Amino acid sequence: MKKALLILTLILSIQVFSQSPSGYWYGNANVKLNNSYNNYMVELIIEQEGNNVKGVLNYFFKNTYRSFPIRGSYNPYTRAVYFTNIPVSYYGSFFNQEVDCDMNLNATFRSAKAGSSLNGSFTSKPEYKYTCPEISFNLKLNQQASNKDSIVRAIKKLKESYQVWTPSESDTLISARIQQRNVVNYVMADQFKERENIVEEDLLVESDSVQVDFYDNGEIDGDSISVFFNKQLIAFNRILSTRSIHIDLALDSKKEINELSMFADNLGSIPPNTALMVVSDGKRKYEVRLSSNFEKNATVRIRRKKQ
Repeated sequence: MKKALLILTLILSIQVFSQSPSGYWYGNANVKLNNSYNNYMVELIIEQEGNNVKGVLNYFFKNTYRSFPIRGSYNPYTRAVYFTNIPVSYYGSFFNQEVDCDMNLNATFRSAKAGSSLNGSFTSKPEYKYTCPEISFNLKLNQQASNKDSIVRAIKKLKESYQVWTPSESDTLISARIQQRNVVNYVMADQFKERENIVEEDLLVESDSVQVDFYDNGEIDGDSISVFFNKQLIAFNRILSTRSIHIDLALDSKKEINELSMFADNLGSIPPNTALMVVSDGKRKYEVRLSSNFEKNATVRIRRKKQ
């Protein structure tokens, strides 16, 4: 009898530890309030190592896409996944003034033949629970994107240059307005350094901030670009079209010259990667034609006019 119980215990233990939340998860996240608000479109890539989990969290909200490396814990008995201190865009943020809520992610992993799920929510710290309400989610496992190689590759690249799932127009509000913030992507940063920076134009502006818009400079052929500001990535994998990729850019006052560079993610169907960049300082607009390829980055130098 004892032997049978021991065997049963071992079998149950093996089943518990064989279930892993590792994989590529995606789905909606919704603010738990009575009113209707925009959905957060969530991507979560997890790799489990014992009781630890690491990965990348990506989400779309209103007009922004954000990506973060994350580390947390996993309880194989309760199948609870836990990550702390995740900056989540406040649901009531304005387009040009985004505020973060510092939140934790709590979820339960469920495995079934019909499809695995990861159900849970983002919760704020007790002192901010009324300002930053709970955001619940139900994520599904993408079987095709959840093989070991894909997970490792996605985590290595912070998923920003390897995107499996893309939201449709019905999923979230599509906009080309970019929030100015530094983005960590070691792979793209290394590629940027390997290419030659070619200065296309020097601009003299009268303000300490400018508005920048990128358009496709020719036939719409699928050109995709990333944007570096003072050699730091601020926007990535943006497809050029007749609609602008808009950035409200605050210049670094500590620098005499600020540099804005266009990095070619691809060459489209008609090489090279070309764009029209329009820079406005509130008084004057400058139009600059840019051309990038896999050997060079098109760079514009911006200097603040001395008062």
